[in-house]
Amino acid sequence: MGKKKYLVLGILFILPLVAYLFFASGVHNFAKLPVLNQNVKSVQSFSGLSNDEEIKLQDKITILGFLGEDIYNKQGNAFNLNQKIYKKNHEFRDFQFVMVLPYGSEEAAKELLKELGAITDVSEWKFLFGTTEQIQSFFNSLQTPYTLDNRMATNYVFIIDKDGNLRGRDGSIDDKKIYGYDASSVADITNVMEDDVKVILAEYRLALKKYKADRKN
Repeated sequence: MGKKKYLVLGILFILPLVAYLFFASGVHNFAKLPVLNQNVKSVQSFSGLSNDEEIKLQDKITILGFLGEDIYNKQGNAFNLNQKIYKKNHEFRDFQFVMVLPYGSEEAAKELLKELGAITDVSEWKFLFGTTEQIQSFFNSLQTPYTLDNRMATNYVFIIDKDGNLRGRDGSIDDKKIYGYDASSVADITNVMEDDVKVILAEYRLALKKYKADRKN
């Protein structure tokens, strides 16, 4: 009976640990984050914080957001993203955050950038400004089930790859299609978005290693 008792106790201890390690491993069992939309518009028609700053989606891995004209209402979202996603990955080459806002929000964006800069290097936080028509048209090109509110804002942020495609989950893994990530939810960022960002960055790391190996050969 003694041996059986210890065996049962051992199983009860080990199984939860194995399950925890499995679910905590983070990255999905697929090599690439699926492409959901290849028709995302360019951002050429938008303006940056300075005239000499060129901001583009091509050749960049972008976390794209829409903070709206009342940026202070979305400030918590920005800090969530900065803490959970940006700080861990901003040193990855060609990784950037791009936030889209209506004209007139420039000073508020500068203030937000200053506050974020007190925590970390914000060189890859970018802000784009346009008319409400430009913003709505650009947002519509993402072809998601979400909408912008009357201030041109949404809690959802999106992953755009180096070819300007929208990435997410197509439902093949857990039957749930994911176009964007709720930046107001720490749980969504931690349990879903962090994982997907790891996948797309790993994809490009592997592609870069293969490119370097091919050049050597």
